Amino acid sequence: MGTFEGDFRSKLREVSSGAAFNNWLGLEVDEAREGEVELSLPWRREFGQYNGYLHASIVSGLIDTACGFAASTLSGRVLASQLSVRFLRPAVAEVFIVRGRVIKPGRQQVFACGEIFARGAPEKLLAVGDAILVPIG
Repeated sequence: MGTFEGDFRSKLREVSSGAAFNNWLGLEVDEAREGEVELSLPWRREFGQYNGYLHASIVSGLIDTACGFAASTLSGRVLASQLSVRFLRPAVAEVFIVRGRVIKPGRQQVFACGEIFARGAPEKLLAVGDAILVPIG
């Protein structure tokens, strides 16, 4: 599969529905355009770590997914080659918003960044991350 044609949101929803992890999470693809995505995840108790915050592994998985989805709108199928996550505050929210954006696309590597927010007014930034992704065909 090359780069997505047409409706990025519908295509990413289809891709996401084929991923068992995303289905278990209940992850939603809210917005998608070339090089950018926005996802949402309602809180569930089973996502919590021992203090009741969103578990670091889920935070990392959300940033990985957002970066990968953003990259796929430009490069087709991709795999993460490197992922770095910085946790800025305990992740607590009724709904988490995850945004991914391509910083620099390339034929061999795609550089992307992701952010997780607690939905609200104002949104609270909870974590940020960077990914290097490799197009796989």
